[in-house]
This record gives sequence, C-alpha cells and structure tokens, in this order.
Amino acid sequence: MRLLARRAGPVREVECDALVVGSGAGGGVAALELARAGRDVTVLEEGPRVATKDFETSTPAESMRRLYRNGGATAVFGTPTIAYGEARAVGGTTVVNGGLLWEPSGALLDRWSSLSGYGGYRAPALAAHFAEIQRRLGMIVQDHGNGNEDSRLLARAAESLGWRWQRPQRVVRGCEHRNQCATGCPSGAKQSMALTYLPRAEELGARISAGVRVDRIVHERGHARAVEATDDEGRAIRYRPRTLFVAAGPIGTPVLLRRSGIHARTAGRRLALHLNLRTIARFPRVVDAVRGTMFTAQVQEHSDLGMLVMPSNLTPGGLGAALAGRDPHVVNRLLGERAHLGMFTTQVRMQGPAGIAAVVGRTPVLRHGMSRSDHHALTLAFRRTAQLLFAAGATEVLPPTSAAAPLRSAADVEAYCARVRPGDWELVSVHGMASCPMALPERGGVCDEQGRPHGFANVHLCDASVLPGAPGISPQGTIMSFAHEIVGRHLESV
Repeated sequence: MRLLARRAGPVREVECDALVVGSGAGGGVAALELARAGRDVTVLEEGPRVATKDFETSTPAESMRRLYRNGGATAVFGTPTIAYGEARAVGGTTVVNGGLLWEPSGALLDRWSSLSGYGGYRAPALAAHFAEIQRRLGMIVQDHGNGNEDSRLLARAAESLGWRWQRPQRVVRGCEHRNQCATGCPSGAKQSMALTYLPRAEELGARISAGVRVDRIVHERGHARAVEATDDEGRAIRYRPRTLFVAAGPIGTPVLLRRSGIHARTAGRRLALHLNLRTIARFPRVVDAVRGTMFTAQVQEHSDLGMLVMPSNLTPGGLGAALAGRDPHVVNRLLGERAHLGMFTTQVRMQGPAGIAAVVGRTPVLRHGMSRSDHHALTLAFRRTAQLLFAAGATEVLPPTSAAAPLRSAADVEAYCARVRPGDWELVSVHGMASCPMALPERGGVCDEQGRPHGFANVHLCDASVLPGAPGISPQGTIMSFAHEIVGRHLESV
C-alpha cells in the first residue's frame, strides 16, 4: 500500500458521468461497454500504466515489485500461511496472468443460480458475452511452441495413463514464447485489458487516470454522492459520479465497501480461493523448461474434483523462490541441473473458509481456515501429480514442503502423503473470488443481479468479487462475462 500522506490544500472537485474504479478484467469491460453506449467514462487505477517496451527493459524482479501488490506476497494467515498474488496496474491482473480464457460450464452456472437465488446468469445469457470476448481478444487454442518440452512430457504421460488433457485457450496474437507471462509480456502478444478493451474505450472518449487510490465512497440513502481519492502526489480529489462501477478486485472491492460503511459486516467476510501446489520434477533428459510459454498442456482428468495440473513457467527467479527453504546442498545440486528440471502447478479449489478478518488502516488482514477436507484434497492432488510426473519419466519429485526430501518412487510418495500435515504445505493463490457475492440477502449475498450492493441504486460491482463461488478454472472469462451482463443490464435500465 502507498504510504503517502495527503498534502494540505484545496480538494479538487471533478464532476463525472460514469466512474469506474479499477481497470482489470471487470473494470476494462465496464469502461468499454459504457463508452460504446455514449457515456462519459472516467477510470481510476491505483497502480501505474506500463508500456510493453517497459517489460523488455525490466528484470522479472523489478516487474514483480512494480506490478504486484506487496511484491506478489500478500499473506493469507492460517495453517499454513498462503502467499496471495494480485496485480495493481492499468489492466489489472490481466497484465501478469497466463492469458487463459475458459468459458464457465452450464453445470457450474446452474449450480450458482440455485445457490444465489438469481437465475439470470445461466449459460444462455452468458454464452453470447463469452463469444464476444473471444472475438475481441482473439482467443486461440495454444499449441506447443519452440520449447515447452515440459508440456509435451505431461501430455504424453496423461495419454499413457488414459487421463484427459487439453491444450489451453489463450488470448494471444503471435506468441513468441518468451516465458514472461507472469511479469508482463515483452512482445505484446498477450491481449490484456491494457492492450485491448482500455485503449478502445479511450478511442471512444474514456479517460484513464493511473496512480489514483480511491479512499472512500460517500453515500446517502442508497446513492453514492462522491468518491474521495488521492493521486500519486498525495493530492485529494473528490469525484462526483452519476453512476459508480467498482472493480477493485476480490480484496480491494470489499475493503473499499467496508471503509465506506457499505455492508461492512458482510463484504469480504468470505473469500473463495484456488490453491496452487508447486512441484519440481527432475528428468534424466534435458527439458530446458525455461524455453516456451507458461504452459501448453493442462491435465483435466480430475477437474470434477476441482484439480488441474499444468507446467508453470520455470524461470531462474521462480526456481530460486521455490527452492528457498530447502537444504543448501539440495539447492546447489538442483540449480546445477536446471536444464533437467520442470516446475508444475496443481490447482485445487479450496473448500474451507477464508476472508478479510480486519482492515488495519488501509491494509486488509486476510485469514483462512483450511478444512480437513482441503488437506485431504491437497494430499490427493499431490499424489496424482506425482503419479503423472513419474509416468512422464521423472526420476525424482520435490513436494511443496521444504523440509521434505526428494521423492524417487511411488512408495516415497505414499510415505510423504501419510506424514504430511496441514501446516507443511507451501501454498500460493492467484485467484480470489466471491468476496461480495451476487445472491439474495438471506443467502449471504452482498449484491443483486445488477451487481448493486443491496439497498443501493447507482453503485455496481463488476469484478471477481461478485462471483457466487470459485469456478475451478482460470476465472478471467467468467469475470468478464459477468461484467458484460452487469453493465448491459444497467444500460438497459437507464
């Protein structure tokens, strides 16, 4: 969080029509759709605006510090502590994600509709939005490029086991396989909001102000009357919007509502997370996993259990971070064998509770209560991942527990799974959702079918926070589809 104090002086007053707070997957949709409808649009983004050429000249570490909140290491306290990563930049997390675009299944949307009490967000309504998103972002099915031997090994192993796998659906144009997805694409191939929806919105007259932190929504009788903000020079600005769209992310949106006294008891009380297990595998042959894109194969055999397995983009910095807690002799040996290593991510949908326990100043305190079933799911997910990697030819795997020795057989894996404890897991999450869910008030909902916090008329939430739960897939397509529907409903009502 920026720690600049406001300078003394007059508060600048800005009258505006549609004000959008946040510029990621949800905010980008809101900015463009409102501008296309002829609305006068202002977009506020806390983070910086970064050009593609800047990724070419910055190191991954510099990009992490600049583009990620807290350098990518926000803590979700509990047993174990989970490292949570989200971006703060024009374009939001779409600037630093893998560019994946999956459509939410009809079964998922039906389940969410039943849970929420709202039936308007089923597949018939969202399919047309997803098709439009595909067209605008140029979604492709990503094949193996130069490199990606780790993906090839994983795909062949899945086939040998009779397991389902799929090439990823990504929003890229002319991917050069530079392997820097998570710190900003230096070729401009990844079609983030910063390169697509937002520039198009600007062509239609929208204004984007970077480096502006929104402090509070001033409201009266269910109407937002003003939005108080601070620019990167510490100067106070008060925006007076006709309509407000909040897309500050699954943490930022509920924190802003709490600071503003809007559903302070329910906003952020629950937070849905996808958990990532990170497993390193050593192969007898050269894999050279640093070459290629983030991944070009995803094993979906156990997706009904909320588990996905895929290679992650092995980089020197990422490998060093993954090995940081291990015995120095093991680290030195593996660093010397880097060309033979692959790093793999297993995504697991968390069932236990998580949420914002408190807000200290401007800083949220995140906590989770990982359940026994979550621990069993993580154990099963690692067991299946190890089985897959050994089938791919790995001679040893390093589980996501620094104190654990390398595992060289199925028997080693079973022994590890028998003794691993909840606090032993080293977990990362980059997908937070459902912190202000769209549902009836009696079902724990914070907002209605138009994304309006219950009791409010001119405030709409349109980001990951409104999802009724965790989709079990990379959520960008789901977030954008919901945002299109929310903005479309608003435009139809005015």
